[in-house]
Parts: sequence; C-alpha cells; structure tokens
Amino acid sequence: MFCQNCGKELPDNCIACQNCGAQINNVVDTGNVGWAFLGCCVPVAGLVLYFVWKDQKPNTAKKCIIGFFIYLVFCILYVIMIVLLSLMLEV
Repeated sequence: MFCQNCGKELPDNCIACQNCGAQINNVVDTGNVGWAFLGCCVPVAGLVLYFVWKDQKPNTAKKCIIGFFIYLVFCILYVIMIVLLSLMLEV
C-alpha cells in the first residue's frame, strides 16, 4: 500500500502516513453485481458512479459501467425490433 499524497510505501494496517501525516482511506472495492444491476436499471446513476469511482473503486466502477452498457444494448435491440416489425407490417 502507498500513500496517495506523497507516494511513500505504507504498512497495511496504518491509518495515517508516517511520512506526510495524510489520513489513509482503506476503501473496500468488492465490485458487487448489484452495482451492475443498478447501472442497468438506472443508467444515469451507473454512468455518473463510474466517473466518480473510476480511480477510487475501479472494480465497482467497472460493474456500474457494465450495467449501463447492458441497458444500451437492450435499448438498441428494442429499437431494431420496432423498426423490423414496422417494416414487416407495411408489406
């Protein structure tokens, strides 16, 4: 583990940098599938959370953006289906 402020290597259980005194944030980044579900159901939240967390919680941010892209794929497939159905009904 390294200090985000000065870059000095730190022991795993410290709460402050011994070199510069900066507080150490021990962030848990599990990347739970629930974040992908959120990104799919509320795509704007998934997109915003990706940009907020991409540096602090990369695994969780990845799940949020995956959910957003799943939403986009379903929307594109839905539009293609509607266009094809409307073309079939015209014949």
